[in-house]
Amino acid sequence: MAEHPEPAGDVPLTVLGVRVELPEQQHVILLLDPPGEIVLPLWVGSPEAAAAALALEGSPSPRPGTHALLLAALAAAGSGLRGVRLTRIEDETVHAALLLDGGAEVDARASDAVVLAVRAQVPVLCAAEVIAAAGMAARDAAAGDEDEVDDFRAFLDSVDPEDFA
Repeated sequence: MAEHPEPAGDVPLTVLGVRVELPEQQHVILLLDPPGEIVLPLWVGSPEAAAAALALEGSPSPRPGTHALLLAALAAAGSGLRGVRLTRIEDETVHAALLLDGGAEVDARASDAVVLAVRAQVPVLCAAEVIAAAGMAARDAAAGDEDEVDDFRAFLDSVDPEDFA
């Protein structure tokens, strides 16, 4: 695919991975800015988290899933995915666009856009406004991890095997 310039104000992001936040069991895709200073969490459902995890591992699906199907359909139509862009936040939901060859943009769920970007090995871009509104300092995100570990240890210290009977 041809190289296209990034729109002004966009921040390229790296997909760090998928994790489950305890104790609520919420799934999140974590994205990181290039200097490693800002983490952008995308809260997703478990099917989207599974699709993202498989894409990051490079694992093929036993049969073509929705993301592989869309990429194949684009290729069959003579187009391709040149990148994805997280465009805005509306009612606490991150919206995205698929950036297609030829300049067309297609609205998409942020989780689907990120999975497609990983599968197609294309850039994930993010509007600076989205980073400003939903990003968090990487150090703060790491500190939150320590708090969660402490909470989980406290839970383990207080639980008895009979609680699960």
